[in-house]
Amino acid sequence: MKKPEKYLSERDVDRIIGMAWEDRTPFDAIEAQFGLREKDVIRLMRRNLHPRSWRNWRARVQGRGTKHRKKRREGTDRFRSARQRQISLNKPSKPKS
Repeated sequence: MKKPEKYLSERDVDRIIGMAWEDRTPFDAIEAQFGLREKDVIRLMRRNLHPRSWRNWRARVQGRGTKHRKKRREGTDRFRSARQRQISLNKPSKPKS
């Protein structure tokens, strides 16, 4: 197996770490976007986090239903906060003057 850091940019690694820390982002989403399976994400996190952060992350993720689509409750497709704004074509709503 290839080492994930070999073919990922530093920006990609940072994004993967951020997605892995998010409670509602499943490993399937990381795999779809970056091609890393759960065990690859775990390996990447172990190599890039401080030991204490690694233990905290593993304890947090272990058994969490929202990180695995198969463990999610039925009808939970995706999480979106009620306070989150709509994104339309990733453009700002008003041009800066």
